[in-house]
Amino acid sequence: MSLNRSRTWSWSHREERTSVWPGRHQFLGARWSEEATNFAVWSPEATALWVCLFDEDGVETQHQLTEHTLGVWHGAIPGLPVGQLYGLRAEGPWDPVHGRRFNRHKLLLDPYARAVTGTVTQGPEVLAHDAARPHAASTLDSAPAMPRCVVTHDEFDWDGDTQLRTRWRDTVIYELHVKGFTKLHNEIPEDLRGTYAGLGSHTVTRYLQDLGVTAVELLPVQHYITEPGVADLGLVNYWGYNTIAFLAPEASYAAGGERGQQITEFKQMVKNFHAAGIEVILDVVYNHTAEGGPDGPTYSFRGLDDIGMYKRASSVGDAYWDVTGCGNTVDTTNLGALRLIMDSLRYWVTEMHVDGFRFDLTSALARTGHEVDMHSAFLTTINQDPVLRHVKLIAEPWDASMDGYQVGSFPPPWVEWNDRYRDNLRDFWRGQGSVREIASRLAGSGDLYADDGRSPYTSVNFVTAHDGFTLRDLVSYDSKHNEANGEDNRDGSNDNRSWNHGVEGETDDPEIKALRQRQAANLMATLCLSSGSPMLTAGDERGRTQRGNNNAYCQDNEISWVDWRPDDAWLDLYDLTKTALRLRREHPALRQRHHFVGAPTIEGGPKDLAWIHPEGREMTEQDWYDTDLRVLGMFVSGDPLRSPGPHGEQQWDASFLIWFNNGPDDAAIRLPENQWVNHGEVVLSTDTGNPTGSPVGAGDELTLQGRSVLVLRQSR
Repeated sequence: MSLNRSRTWSWSHREERTSVWPGRHQFLGARWSEEATNFAVWSPEATALWVCLFDEDGVETQHQLTEHTLGVWHGAIPGLPVGQLYGLRAEGPWDPVHGRRFNRHKLLLDPYARAVTGTVTQGPEVLAHDAARPHAASTLDSAPAMPRCVVTHDEFDWDGDTQLRTRWRDTVIYELHVKGFTKLHNEIPEDLRGTYAGLGSHTVTRYLQDLGVTAVELLPVQHYITEPGVADLGLVNYWGYNTIAFLAPEASYAAGGERGQQITEFKQMVKNFHAAGIEVILDVVYNHTAEGGPDGPTYSFRGLDDIGMYKRASSVGDAYWDVTGCGNTVDTTNLGALRLIMDSLRYWVTEMHVDGFRFDLTSALARTGHEVDMHSAFLTTINQDPVLRHVKLIAEPWDASMDGYQVGSFPPPWVEWNDRYRDNLRDFWRGQGSVREIASRLAGSGDLYADDGRSPYTSVNFVTAHDGFTLRDLVSYDSKHNEANGEDNRDGSNDNRSWNHGVEGETDDPEIKALRQRQAANLMATLCLSSGSPMLTAGDERGRTQRGNNNAYCQDNEISWVDWRPDDAWLDLYDLTKTALRLRREHPALRQRHHFVGAPTIEGGPKDLAWIHPEGREMTEQDWYDTDLRVLGMFVSGDPLRSPGPHGEQQWDASFLIWFNNGPDDAAIRLPENQWVNHGEVVLSTDTGNPTGSPVGAGDELTLQGRSVLVLRQSR
């Protein structure tokens, strides 16, 4: 049964003491069976705990759990139906100075709830403290203002589905928002737009298959709540980086209802993606919760184990230690917090069949005390886990602090978002980066990952992400334009490394429009053909714009949603992206497992990688420091490859020569003459003077258009 999310809860309650069985403590959350539903809640310092059941009229019945084992309150209530609404209440010390905020007047969400329905009504009711007297406990009941947890039982038929385990070297990631990707899609039924069902439709999977995507990375789908300050502006946290229930799929993305139907719908979406050969990666936010700083609302953790869940600035006291910029930092050295994270991750893998995770602000999670620690409890526990160590693990290798920046430091099997790739690529194509800086990024960032034996795919290469300009805006704006966010354009990064090419924002000037589209094509082609793991942002391949907003986290509207109309789309960019990804997929020379070493793979053969000067010779040490040099050739040999095949056999592929010109002027280039490559053809080009299909030969002299990419493939 579907529940209206805007429903106002009526409230009254009664207490039942005799209908609770002892139950079991081993499995946290609500576990349904025909006989009874077992409830188990981690709250080691609570002195009493109640499960609060709600009927369809909002009447509350409280059941006290009498058993407390190893920090877990537990009990079983017989005869509950699937879909039963519930919450928790906890009693214990009120001592905010020492981080204890128990308050029975506050209805709490179960941290292990598998489904949540309803929304929060912001106000003083959801504060554990008295708004007028912060050190006094509030006596306002929060039940009418709070969502409800749902008792669930799902018997989804996976029909043999399992994780795809696509090799990293074959992976192409596509970052998207569940709602925003389909909300405006005219080929999807209106009632399914913006939902899990819409995203898992054949329309979407066919589009991504055609583009060449192998994995979708979903912005947060764990149930979240909009921050009070954002809600006060009449906005919402559209991105969802404000999690409150780590096992529950976000209910607003479900077309079929919120009483457990969101679980089934999410599973069907995953199953459909897997049938199309596409993995599902979740962007997960465990570094902080929606409860914010110590003066923020009490939704769940603050009322159950505040002192254990959140890091403190010192061993005693209520001052939170915040390296997330969101008011609190989850303490992953705490048993309860770490267990919740691990149980949640395993749940999404084993029960929901997802293929991996991208961890928001991973450095905040990898701290022992206040120090980033690559041997921390969080990393060690995941790396040895028999389930999690085999899925894709992507670190955002920084947090909101200076010492949290750890690009290049996370241990195997982790891979990392590589913002140095992003910055160097943006600089290069706006004419402010040198060939010396860009070469390492093109070749897999060996300066970051080769010294300790990690592969090029450890670098997740990206030019844009949800946070920042879209690709179109990157070539259309010099400055951010975030006025719609209600913060007088103060929010969002000022370090965009963007270029408007002469006019700020949209323009009808045909020359500027053509140059912008060529620059976007240059960035996209470089991304798709660089060594490493490419990540595209949804809509970039079509020229999606956010009108210059580089922090659209609160824009649940056309600013953020993908526009599927062809009217203003950059469809030539789509075709180029598709071609570049096809080349990558068809040619193992362009997605190699090993770092290049600049030496032959067999005696007497060509170097696996050689950098070519526009004069047709190899680059010298002096050339790398030529600040006027704007043209660089990258020769990648497939004759043979360094990596063996699946049976240890030698692998052979075509060789490639990729030319990059980031200067404004056309440049003369000479193709090298050697004994290995004599003939080739243009297979991808942003240079209008050298179209795809043009034949080339060793020693040929070509003119390379200013600000262009030219990809030549060996003809056998």
